[in-house]
This record gives sequence, structure tokens and C-alpha cells, in this order.
Amino acid sequence: MDLFSTAPQSLCVLRLSAIGDVCNAMAAVQAIQSQWPYTKITWIAGKGEAALLTPLLPNVTIIAFDKKQGFKGMKAVWQSLKGQKFDALLHMQSAIRASLLSVGIKAKYRLGFDKVRASDLQSLFTNVKVPSPQSLHVLDGFMAFTEALGIQPQTPTWSLPIADENLTWAEGQMNGKPTLVVAPAASKAFKNWTAEGYAGVIEHALRKGFDVILAGGPGKIEVELGQTIERQLSQPVKNLIGKTTLLQLLALEKHASLVLAPDSGPAHLANAVGTPVIGLYAHHNPARTGPYNWRHYVVSAYAEAIKAETGKTVEEVSWRTRVKDENAMKRITFESVIARFDEVTEKEELL
Repeated sequence: MDLFSTAPQSLCVLRLSAIGDVCNAMAAVQAIQSQWPYTKITWIAGKGEAALLTPLLPNVTIIAFDKKQGFKGMKAVWQSLKGQKFDALLHMQSAIRASLLSVGIKAKYRLGFDKVRASDLQSLFTNVKVPSPQSLHVLDGFMAFTEALGIQPQTPTWSLPIADENLTWAEGQMNGKPTLVVAPAASKAFKNWTAEGYAGVIEHALRKGFDVILAGGPGKIEVELGQTIERQLSQPVKNLIGKTTLLQLLALEKHASLVLAPDSGPAHLANAVGTPVIGLYAHHNPARTGPYNWRHYVVSAYAEAIKAETGKTVEEVSWRTRVKDENAMKRITFESVIARFDEVTEKEELL
């Protein structure tokens, strides 16, 4: 049953991290805005995620939570909400930290995942259990929250007002050719494909007439992987790893013809701006965490790795089962990624 037959006055969204999940949650928030344009929405997000959300969702109040401050950070959020009571809280993160933070958020209805998707005791902190959809994907799980509120079902879309200065900067990085942006690193090294594999695909793209740009965050894992890839190339490419803001990266991917990335934030950023993505997956089921509109272009070794690790098929294990083998990404072959690259460039007419 829908919670609201008419638009509520105020809603609070609680989704702290990570960048990919926040990108998915943005589509759910914009679905609410499209049907209830006068409902006031407040979103509590992690500090880094809030920096991304604030300019992209100008009609949403973004409150940053600094997890490094622990309980002090929670108190700061609660203080900023003092005197407010929301019609509903959308508790979209099954994590004990998020649930503890939710204690200080006043709301009549406190929506959380049902027993299929809830974990880390989230059910103890909610009074409305959102039915899980048939789809495994994280975004469809978020869209189920909107439908529980009373929003009519709709296809997820994104409308992101990227600042002209970032779009102009990104355009200046291009040279008029079709551009492949390679964002090679996830936040955890075991999710990364091999430097040799990336270098081989880049060489192939260069031969096909593409310009190639390396992109990513400033972390040690990202920077070192980018440097290792560069050393294996026969000609130089532009390396912007660690040299862009998230908003510049978003603009860069919007201008790109194609993005290649593992299970990481940049894959979902590209999806949000409508750029085709070849996602590389082995540890998580891409049906659950793949770039939403480009899941059909994923190169996945997940089924193979699950079978090797558990002796079971994907259908026989829990939908959230993660492959633990830290070498699982090596199961992705250079040939399979090249084949996907050629398929995408032909279907999307990128050349």
C-alpha cells in the first residue's frame, strides 16, 4: 500500500556512500522530484559524496556526515536537523553506522529494506519494510522505496547540471577524435584488472583511431596502477589520474565516447551521464552492481569465479555473494575485453 496519496511536505534520504551507490540513489531522488516537485528533500551523505551531490542536486538540501569524526560527526548532523520532523525517512544503507545515525532523525515513517536485502540489524531501525523488486540491481532496490511512498513506477533517469566550467575544461582535454576514458582502479586493489590487460586494450584502441585518457582518483592504488599501465604502452597517452575533481571526472566522462572501468564509482558516473561503459567484474554479480544502462556490455568472470570458489552456479548462491579470491579479476581475458570493445564501438557507432 502506498504511504502517501498526495505529495508529502518533506522527506529525508539517508545514503552515505559509496560514489556508485550514490549515483544510483540520485535517480531515485530525481524520480521523486519529477512527480512531487514541491516536496522538500534532505539528503544525508558522506563528506566526499556530499561534495558531488550539492552542485548536481540544487533543489535538494545536502548535509555532509564526516565519518572520521565518529559520534561527534553524528551529533553535528543531528544538530543541523534540530527542530525538523520528516514525513518519511528513506534509510537506503544497510550499515550499522548509518542506522546509528538514523536514530537522531525524526520521521513518522522510517523506510528500510525488507528481510531479503536488509543486513547489519537495519530492520531494528525501520518501521516500514520496502518489498524487494524482482531485479537484483541496487538501483531497482532504491526505486522500490519511491514506489512504497506512492510514486508511480518509472524508468530511472538522471538529469545532472554539470557546470559550464567543468564541461569546458573536459572538452579541452579532447582532440577531436573518439575518446576512450580508462578509469582502471577501484578503491580496493583486488577489484582491479591487470595493468597488462589495460595496456593491451589501450594499444588496440589507439590502432582503431581512438584517443585515450587515463582517469581516476588521487589514491595510491589508482596512481600506481596508472603509472604501471603507462610504462607498458608503446606511445604516451594523457594521464589525469589524481589530477581531477569528481565533477571534472564526471564532465570528462560525459564528453567521452566510451569508458572502461572495473566495479567502481567512475563506471556509475559514466552511466549517469549516458556514456557507454564496459564494466569489468569478477567479485560482485554485475546483475546487482553493474552500470545500470550498460549491463549488457559488462565483461564478467563472476560466474566462473563463483563456480570455482563454491562449486555452485550463480543461481545457487545468495544474490549478494562476493567472490573472495583476490586473483579473480585475472580470469578476465584480454581477448574478451577486446571483443567487447569492438562490439560496442560498432553498435554505438563510435568511430
